[in-house]
Amino acid sequence: MMEMKHRMEEDDLYKKFAKQRAAEEAKINEHLKEEWETELEKLTSQFERDLAMKKRSREESKVLTVRHQKDRDELEKNMTIKREVKKESLTRKMLEHERAATAALVEKHSKEMMRLIQEKRSEYLEDDDEELEQYPASPPPPQPPPQTKLDIYTDPEEFAQVDQLAIQVAQEDQKTFTDLVRMLVGHCSSDVEKARTIFRWITVKNLNSITFDDSAHGDTPMGLLRGIKYGTESYHVLFKRLCSYAGLHCVVIKGYSKSAGYQPGVKFEDNRFRNSWNAVYVAGAWRFVQCNWGARHLVNAKEVPKPGGKSKSDSLRQTSRGIGRRNSLRYEYDDHYFLTDPKEFIYEFFPLQPEWQLLKAPISLHEFEELPFVRSLFFRYGLYFPDEHTKAVMYTDSTGAATIRIGMPSHMQSSLIFHYNLKLYDSDKDQYDSVSLKRFVMQSVVGSLVAFRVHAPCSGALLLDIFANAVTPREYLTGEPMKFKSVCKFKIVCEDLQTVMVPLPDCASGEWGPAKATRLFGLEPITHQDALVFAGRDLELQFNMTRPLTDFMATLHKNGSEEKRLSKYVSHRVSDDIVTFTLSFPEEGQYGLDIYTREVATSDSTGPTEKHLLTHCCKYLINSSKRN
Repeated sequence: MMEMKHRMEEDDLYKKFAKQRAAEEAKINEHLKEEWETELEKLTSQFERDLAMKKRSREESKVLTVRHQKDRDELEKNMTIKREVKKESLTRKMLEHERAATAALVEKHSKEMMRLIQEKRSEYLEDDDEELEQYPASPPPPQPPPQTKLDIYTDPEEFAQVDQLAIQVAQEDQKTFTDLVRMLVGHCSSDVEKARTIFRWITVKNLNSITFDDSAHGDTPMGLLRGIKYGTESYHVLFKRLCSYAGLHCVVIKGYSKSAGYQPGVKFEDNRFRNSWNAVYVAGAWRFVQCNWGARHLVNAKEVPKPGGKSKSDSLRQTSRGIGRRNSLRYEYDDHYFLTDPKEFIYEFFPLQPEWQLLKAPISLHEFEELPFVRSLFFRYGLYFPDEHTKAVMYTDSTGAATIRIGMPSHMQSSLIFHYNLKLYDSDKDQYDSVSLKRFVMQSVVGSLVAFRVHAPCSGALLLDIFANAVTPREYLTGEPMKFKSVCKFKIVCEDLQTVMVPLPDCASGEWGPAKATRLFGLEPITHQDALVFAGRDLELQFNMTRPLTDFMATLHKNGSEEKRLSKYVSHRVSDDIVTFTLSFPEEGQYGLDIYTREVATSDSTGPTEKHLLTHCCKYLINSSKRN
């Protein structure tokens, strides 16, 4: 059996690794022993010379002896540190060599396995078996895929059965790769399903916490996944290996990625952000898979984003009795990294070989650095940048302002909520002159676009992190906890600030303008559609209620004024479905108006009355001036 032959070759390789490590360690120990003896001899000779220089008193001899012992202890300590440093450096170097050797062996084994499968295929090929006939015998050259991911599948739920099988198989350990792959792909009806079930097995199986009996033989799980255990085999190499057993062409691609620790504006000049990923040949084209970025993670079900396109969770096989469905545990994974479209993948991954960008017009490393730093959630929500000049690093204009605009697809406009953080680029400081940097950003929504206008309070660099979550109005109104996740980050650079920037009034966080009121509360503005209002000394704002709301509240804010003092200048009245807010401003200047409300609680025969909290509805930025 070919797998047994491969296992023996791999056993020989691991024995070779162990032998090389032992030999290198012995060499280090021998070298350090010689160095220790030489240095000790020098110390002892010096000590003996010091003693013999002139007749020493007993006290002087004692001092010299203590000093000699101290020098000897210091030498021993330094040699121990040196040994540890050398061993660590050796381990790193050896591991790099071992990974390369393992990858080369897996490459050889994968080719042999693919050849064997192709031979078997041609033996059993029937004339009407089109799919087998179409799958190429040799790996085709890299070309952009003719279809998008959405042409292959629109919802991960289409793989529900395949995913569930992968989860079940991951609960147990198999003795051979043949057994494992047979269990995974035995019932798959297409090459896409085969790749999917292998991807899901790797993302579900907690490969990093596998414990083995080190004395285990090659026919046990120790032999099967030891490469992962010892760090000599990456997820990408394992994915390639399993794909070959399933008869799928797969390659490991090396390059750069915008991974942990990366910030927009960083240059790819060294090995810090080197990474590997896969391309697998399915549905008639090469397609990207990044197992590492979709790895296993157990979450509470209610933490998982609910609406907003594609779900990325699988229920665990069973829910504990007595725990409600909402508290069931799920395996969270990221579907974005399975068969990712090249035009999306290029935002995070840059291959060393341009043809493996799988783009019609490959980009340069400099262009890759300039692409906005986006996370997978950006694509999951269908977001896009409407402005061509949107780059990872944005420069402010002469007034110290820069605007970032993000487009939303029509089906997401009613459920997406955005937030942001602003801090200094090179530190975690999020304040300037004791004022939160958040107050130097104006977030607003107009139609399908959300805009973040940043006003730099000082020259230098800032980091803008934009978050999003998709929620239903019901979740928002009942005060369900919302978990916002980062969708993109930007470096904002202000080279020279001539204007003094004043922070926005200290209102509730989030977007300005009435769009949120309409989206989440069905409250439609009659008088003022924009976030920014120019008013005289008095102002009237009117809304139309399209569903029953109650307990309206409005608070006025102004820099340097107490909220309590301003409370008498704002009032409201409700007449039929019209809500009117009346404001008078004690002085000219810029004001912030926060509006709060809640839905009228309803009850039906099937359940208790739902509790609706007083919730922030919307806010306006008002410039009051006699001239208006």
